[in-house]
Amino acid sequence: MTESPRQPKNPPDASAADPREHAIEPLPARSPERSIVLVGLMGAGKTTVGRRIAQKLGLPFIDADHEIEAAAGESIPEIFERRGEATFREGERRVIARLLEDGPQVLATGGGAFMDPTTRANIAARGVSIWLRADLDVLMRRVSRRNNRPLLKQGDPRATMERLINERYPVYAAADITIESLEGPHEIVVDEVIAQLNAWRDAPATETEAQKSQEPIK
Repeated sequence: MTESPRQPKNPPDASAADPREHAIEPLPARSPERSIVLVGLMGAGKTTVGRRIAQKLGLPFIDADHEIEAAAGESIPEIFERRGEATFREGERRVIARLLEDGPQVLATGGGAFMDPTTRANIAARGVSIWLRADLDVLMRRVSRRNNRPLLKQGDPRATMERLINERYPVYAAADITIESLEGPHEIVVDEVIAQLNAWRDAPATETEAQKSQEPIK
């Protein structure tokens, strides 16, 4: 089944000052209504893999970065250049919160999204987080094919990427599922994601997950 693009019910405002319009009510810990949320660094394959997962599962695929650009009327590099990273992160937080209320879907997030505590809590409430983990050499080969990465445009890109790995990988490790994103056919990663997702859904919820599914985000 081909993906069926879908827009959020209420178009998000990426420039709004308030990072949250309202608290997200959590879903049961193993609910099939939870969105599949891909996290990881730029170049991890979230968009490519996410589209294929969505196609196989018959779910809509949503790219959070594209939704942020649509809401702001600017590209992400333009937002960084004109208004700074803090403004971008504020809009990102709000957009992802809105999208998570419109699941189930496969949602690809930007590399910094999962670093935000509010966004992590929202994903825990409404999604299944899947970290696509890749090593430095794989990431550098992939990001070198495109020139739209604001965080890599200043200084040594490899040193920047290595710093981001050191900063972000310990946080990404909190994701529900970790998948190695290796070089090779994307279908291998897609099949591994679906297999791990099915195993995760069949497993009983942990005490922490059960608690999160009963508490609204403050």
